[in-house]
Amino acid sequence: MTTTAAHRAALTPTTPAPRRLAGRLWALTEVRWAAAATVLFAAGAAAQVLDAPPPLWWTLYLACYAAGGWEPALAGLRALRERTLDVDLLMIVAALGAAGIGQVFDGALLIVIFATSGALEAFATARTADNVRALLDLAPEQAIRLDADGTETAVHVTELRVGDVIRVRPGERIGADAVVVDGASEVDQATITGEPLPVVKIAGDEVFAGTLNGTGALVARVHREAGESVIARIVALVEQASATKAKTQLFIEKVEQRYSIGVVVATLALFAIPLAFGADLQSTLLRAMTFMIVASPCAVVLATMPPLLSAIALAGRHGVLVKSAVVMERLADTTLVAFDKTGTLTEGHPRVAELHPVGKASAKELLRLAAGAEHPSEHPVAAAVLAAARDLGLPVPAAADFSSTPGRGVSAIVDGRPVAVGSPALLDEVSRPGANTDDVAQARAVVDAAQAAGHTAVVVLVDGAPVGVLALADSVRPATAGTVTALTNLTGTTPVLLTGDNPGAAGHLAAEAGISDVRAGLLPAEKVEQVRALQAGGRRVLLVGDGVNDAPALAAADLGVAMGRGGSDLALQAADAVLVRDDLATLPAVIALSRRARRLVQANLAIAATFITVLVAWDLFGQLPLPLGVAGHEGSTVIVGLNGLRLLATGAWRQAQAGQAS
Repeated sequence: MTTTAAHRAALTPTTPAPRRLAGRLWALTEVRWAAAATVLFAAGAAAQVLDAPPPLWWTLYLACYAAGGWEPALAGLRALRERTLDVDLLMIVAALGAAGIGQVFDGALLIVIFATSGALEAFATARTADNVRALLDLAPEQAIRLDADGTETAVHVTELRVGDVIRVRPGERIGADAVVVDGASEVDQATITGEPLPVVKIAGDEVFAGTLNGTGALVARVHREAGESVIARIVALVEQASATKAKTQLFIEKVEQRYSIGVVVATLALFAIPLAFGADLQSTLLRAMTFMIVASPCAVVLATMPPLLSAIALAGRHGVLVKSAVVMERLADTTLVAFDKTGTLTEGHPRVAELHPVGKASAKELLRLAAGAEHPSEHPVAAAVLAAARDLGLPVPAAADFSSTPGRGVSAIVDGRPVAVGSPALLDEVSRPGANTDDVAQARAVVDAAQAAGHTAVVVLVDGAPVGVLALADSVRPATAGTVTALTNLTGTTPVLLTGDNPGAAGHLAAEAGISDVRAGLLPAEKVEQVRALQAGGRRVLLVGDGVNDAPALAAADLGVAMGRGGSDLALQAADAVLVRDDLATLPAVIALSRRARRLVQANLAIAATFITVLVAWDLFGQLPLPLGVAGHEGSTVIVGLNGLRLLATGAWRQAQAGQAS
């Protein structure tokens, strides 16, 4: 859903983005230590290449060990206390073993790889939780409570109780979920329901905390306390969904335990058994250390990361921000895509879709007079009408005696004639003596047809008689239909539409886009329920949305993708990936790219496993020289690394768009 300019302003931080991002990165301990380890490693490598005294580059490498290895070592020791063994600890032991037999460069390289990986993971975790609570800032801190004697008291919203009566002035945010008891206004509640136009609220209608009141004044009775409001429940839903979403791991991490235990057991056996039979200590230790080096998962790590990181970089160059390697890998698993409507499949703002003159009026005259009356207004309908007039090159006449009535529309004197533009309720107020009843009946028929098609009907009266109806609709993104078709071909399942908008508008959009499964009128919690229901059917659900009300479902889905330009801050935080340019056509391309990256990972793992198997067998059943073992180990690392970097080529994106693999 698309937030209004006021919503975006309220959500936009004042700190420049690059400085804010750098500050958040540097605030993480893992990032600082990984950076230090990388710098020390680079310095040590430079000193070694430049033939500096060995004590100098050894000192730099060992400092790299300390900077990048102390946290994984500590975490590994803590895991040992819980009777688990992970690759991090194995890497530390392998790195120390490499240093022990003189291969300090190899050990430092392992340290840098794992320290950098841990820093990226820590940053991704921090960003997921960041700013969720800031959503509550949408609701004002204070509200005006009306006491029994009519006295107005400014109170903090947390002090409001069920049954309290509040006054909401024009332009204010509503402080609590409440039911209107007096007054009329139009309320922008896009943050909750995603409806693209403000909604008329009169006595008996519900209003939500955090939504923006229009030009009218409202008196409403609170029926939910602050902690139970819809906006507060959205926050809770995001947190719960994020907490309950299964921990995601790269493929290699899923076999981490067995691999680590196997290498440790084999290394110990290779050291202890020959000693038990009287073997020489130095040669036995050298064989065991050589085994640990060639069996270490350095090549396996690089088999996994370069293809995924290259795919992330390639996607980023084409406007898709994928937040982690885990996300890039899991995009390949997508079997069903679910879309939000307003601001996702559509532009999020209305346009004049059809002009229906009534009686003798012409379409251009109808639009010209309507634009003149709407010109002083700031309502979204006015913007749509004026844009349509400009597109046709129509001059917009000046308006006099302009007035606006919430829930009804606007009126003004245009070209010396009274013109009214507003809701179909205006047809109940036709007052010109001798008005043509056929024109009224025709206008009502057009209104009914427009609303049945999911359009918003706007009636235009001149001299108190109907002269036409404007049918407004949200602007469908040009790439919508093509994206739906591409995703259907890619996943084998037609996407689903999940929206808070009304069924008529949702059905009309779905028909244009080629979507048959439409679930409309959904509040945020109901969107989460729909996502859960789709997942219960065994689907891997990718949800695309853009608004505050989409955030809980984005967090609950297997993968969430947010629209970058109009997306709310909360949606951008809850999502796993962002379409930076709001280009829907990049979505099927990035899924295809993920599948190709996975195939490269699998090929790399096969290459790495082959090298490790051959080198380990050579060490176990023959005499593998240490230099040759290191060369084989590093050679396999280089091969899989270069193979993974193939996805950096520009042609890889074209192949992804075509759904092809090299």
